[in-house]
Amino acid sequence: MLTTMTMKSISYKNIASPKGFKATGIHCGLKHKKKDLALLVSEVPASVAGVFTTNAIKAAPLLVTKDVVYQTGKMQAIIINSGNANACTGKQGMADAYTMQKLTAEKLGIDRNLVGIASTGVIGEIMKMEPLIKGIQQLDPIGELEGAIGFSQAIMTTDTVTKNTSYQTIIDGKEVIIAGTAKGSGMIEPNMATMLGFITTDANIESNHLQMALKSITDITFNAITVDGDTSTNDMVIVMANGLAENKSLTPDHPDWESFIQTLHAVAQDLAKMIAKDGEGATKLIEVEVKGAISDGEARKIAKTVVGSPLVKTAVFGNDANWGRIIAAVGYSGATLDPYAITIHIGSTKVVENGEPVPFSEEDLIIYLKQPEVKIFVDIHQGSGKGTAWGCDLTYDYVQINATYRS
Repeated sequence: MLTTMTMKSISYKNIASPKGFKATGIHCGLKHKKKDLALLVSEVPASVAGVFTTNAIKAAPLLVTKDVVYQTGKMQAIIINSGNANACTGKQGMADAYTMQKLTAEKLGIDRNLVGIASTGVIGEIMKMEPLIKGIQQLDPIGELEGAIGFSQAIMTTDTVTKNTSYQTIIDGKEVIIAGTAKGSGMIEPNMATMLGFITTDANIESNHLQMALKSITDITFNAITVDGDTSTNDMVIVMANGLAENKSLTPDHPDWESFIQTLHAVAQDLAKMIAKDGEGATKLIEVEVKGAISDGEARKIAKTVVGSPLVKTAVFGNDANWGRIIAAVGYSGATLDPYAITIHIGSTKVVENGEPVPFSEEDLIIYLKQPEVKIFVDIHQGSGKGTAWGCDLTYDYVQINATYRS
């Protein structure tokens, strides 16, 4: 792990913190009142990496952006709208996505193949292009906090808070900043899901190595969260690295490669936990840590099964120390285990040892379960594998929000 001497959180946490990035967010009319159009721009073409939804049905903007990431390998700007997902909209949806890309490129005076697109909102509705076309002309990205705040607000749908983080590290004696902004509240079962994540850095790194770095931390951050088990059609995490910190190009052989990876991991983990904590109607963040699995992958599978269990989530919401729901989820996770070798703690309280109940104070545990963050620890004593997953409780408000989403 890095020490605070090599990596530290930055107080001015915003997507425009790294050198050469500008952002903005405005209201163009896709939503009734709230901001709904955002733009992120680099002064120069940036190396780019991306991870995308595993849903077989992919929205038009995602397909366009995927081409930019994998065919161009560079990105200078990405435009995002909320209020309409432009998903399941056929040929018209693709034409509208390309129009957004073309108009943004013309507005900025750059090649259209350097422009990514992201959309989030209602699925199956044709995009209202008139407000978008007018809105694109009004976009004026700036490198100040105000622009970054507008950006983070404009990408929100059912989110209750904006999600921003930023860290700095030293590479080749140069200060390098990695910053991130995300949205996501419901339909969060990543690999990816209804989540948009945008990460900027002024580090100098080629796209192939940046893709390697992003993939190395995705499974233990963005893919380790769940809110409701639904995987959406649109969502992605994009990393742009414009090289303006002027460090030597980062590769796995670079002496500061691990510093870069750990700082990128810190940004990704912050954003992932913020998304899990802001699950629709959620009142608590749930963290499940598993050790003793036969592999790290199996440990993550157990952790994500437990944190994704509706019965575990409702028990946490109700402050119910019902550990039976936890061990049941461990059992149906599909991981290799011995039922008589499982130990479970809720917070610091041991509730199961060797698969059997142990006495504990119900009153003390209820007090713990009322806290805004609840941690569950599971040791299955089968190996050295370990993993963590994050989620949230399941509340009455979740049903209300999703029952009236299109109303």
